[in-house]
Amino acid sequence: METITVLYIVLAAIGALGIVVLQYVYKKKAKSKVYLLLAFLRFIGIFGLLVLLINPQFSQKSYSLEKPNLVILADNSSSISESGDEIKELISELKSSKEISSRFKISDYRFGSELGVLDSLTFKDKNTNIYKSLFALKDIFAREQTITLLLSDGNQTIGQDYSYFKSGKNSTLYTLVLGDTTKYKDLSVGPILTNKYAFLKNKFPLETYISYQGNTAVSTTVTIKMNDRIVHRENLNLNSETNFKAISIEIDASTVGIKNLIVEISQLPEERNVANNRRSTNIEVIDEKTKIGLIADILHPDLGTLKKAIESNEQREVSILKPNVANSILDEMDLFIFYQPTANFKSSFDYAKSKNGNTFIITGPHADYSFLKEANLGFEIENGYPQQEVFALLNNAFSKYDISKFDLAEFPPLISDAGPIIFQKPYEAMLGSQIKGLNVQQPLLSVMEDNSKKQALLVGENLWKWRMQTFRNTGDFINFDEFMGNLIRYLTSTKNKSRLNVEYEKVYEGSTNAIITATYFDEAFLFDPNAKMKIRVTNKKTKSSQDNPMVLKNGYFEADLSNLLADEYDFKVSVENETKSETGSFVISEFDMENQFVSSDNLKMEKLALNSGGKQFYSSQIDALKNELIENDSYVPMEKSTKNVVSLIDFKILLAIITFAFAAEWFIRKYNGLI
Repeated sequence: METITVLYIVLAAIGALGIVVLQYVYKKKAKSKVYLLLAFLRFIGIFGLLVLLINPQFSQKSYSLEKPNLVILADNSSSISESGDEIKELISELKSSKEISSRFKISDYRFGSELGVLDSLTFKDKNTNIYKSLFALKDIFAREQTITLLLSDGNQTIGQDYSYFKSGKNSTLYTLVLGDTTKYKDLSVGPILTNKYAFLKNKFPLETYISYQGNTAVSTTVTIKMNDRIVHRENLNLNSETNFKAISIEIDASTVGIKNLIVEISQLPEERNVANNRRSTNIEVIDEKTKIGLIADILHPDLGTLKKAIESNEQREVSILKPNVANSILDEMDLFIFYQPTANFKSSFDYAKSKNGNTFIITGPHADYSFLKEANLGFEIENGYPQQEVFALLNNAFSKYDISKFDLAEFPPLISDAGPIIFQKPYEAMLGSQIKGLNVQQPLLSVMEDNSKKQALLVGENLWKWRMQTFRNTGDFINFDEFMGNLIRYLTSTKNKSRLNVEYEKVYEGSTNAIITATYFDEAFLFDPNAKMKIRVTNKKTKSSQDNPMVLKNGYFEADLSNLLADEYDFKVSVENETKSETGSFVISEFDMENQFVSSDNLKMEKLALNSGGKQFYSSQIDALKNELIENDSYVPMEKSTKNVVSLIDFKILLAIITFAFAAEWFIRKYNGLI
């Protein structure tokens, strides 16, 4: 309590005493015991009120002993399964040590691709992300003194390079290396790079590499097979200096279907790990591309842009044609794109109509709107309007398919001289129009669907500027190409509009990324988040099946099939209490990244420990590690003081005393008949 506060309390006592003397001694001249009692009670009441007005504060210090944190971080990936019993024994020995438990507050975690509480160790995680786990712990214990003990073989399969990780200023990191650190001779096959699809009677590329770890020269043979048929064989001579060989070949796609590609290298006599001597993937061979005729009578940058964007999907082939092209060529086309059509397009228009083909019409200043009106296409465009800049507005209510990912940020305007559009059949706007900042309530890009025929209409030129702006925004063309690709896929699809849509890959490399997603719409074609979706997956060979519910994510349903083994599967996605269902098939190739390592990476583990102010130990040095933790003077419990400041006004007992004093005085005065 401060000196000035004590002085105020003394003055309050003197003031209260002065008031009592004035009232009961000086005026009353009474000295009976009753008056003395009344004087005392009034003194207590007045003094208490004055003290409350002063409101002195009292501080109290409490002391506690705070232990530093010892965080045990255990690797739970499959690459360390052989050391499973050892790691469990080491953790148990550390946690049961009385010296360590009395000195540290122990917490334990496990990690694979994600960090989790160590309730059990299964050693079944298919990926290892050491950096992510260390970073998460850094956030959790940011304000506390923490010693992290990493128990791992140091082999990371995903994530940033953990050897450059640095702990916080209050943290120290020790590493305990598990597994065999001996550097054995080893041959391994690198990732296989190839396309997802190949086209019948074409060649497709395959690239990979062979790496060697060892000091002596070795000879080996690499073999590449497609469905058990050898398509390439090569002899290699490798040594400590020439320890890498790239393989690049082209393979004939001679038959349709999913093809299993295997790259295998013969093992060395003394080689310990042969799991990384073989790697496989799959490719689907389809019999033909979707052929699209881009018909134009003028030269314009939009033509090249459309061709590039559409052909970014290798299943599509765009041919730029003149309007008077022969019918035999038009007969090969699955979709007709008419770019700024005029009367010269009459023959190709008539052929597309006779074939009942799907069309995509793009107009601009060079288009003939009178010809389009006479062609009876289901819409009319008023002409006679000047050229003007038209900005696009995304229609988020578009229901044919999802366009929400298309980003129009900073897109330049298209040039259009089209007037109002009059539709004679149902249509849906994909993009709206904005002119001089005003939404003119006219579609810029729209689609029409009449029975099995589909049409799209875009009233503007200079699409090439949109594709260039996409590159400026993101560094690639994906945003524009995917938007255009989805439109082409819709126009070339012969299926009726479906309320249930399923997306999946034909081939998954390993089961880690085996994900199937689905969307389901109600009768009004609005996404139904309350639908109960399930998937049945059947192994083609064993015929065994498993049923799993699909989990609702952000606007779609998802099935995680990472528990499946490498094999071929059929699946069926269905909706509870509905007849809607979709089927398909996929292949999971045999690959486990965790099996690609021969020995522990003790060098990276040591670098990590040194960067974080700690040391590296091996499993045989557990006693040295315990001594380091127990004897290091940097890791001692700290006495922490807590100062608790309480105001007198918070003491309710003082208020009770004041109330009692005044009440007692009043009662005694009344009882004795005093005024």
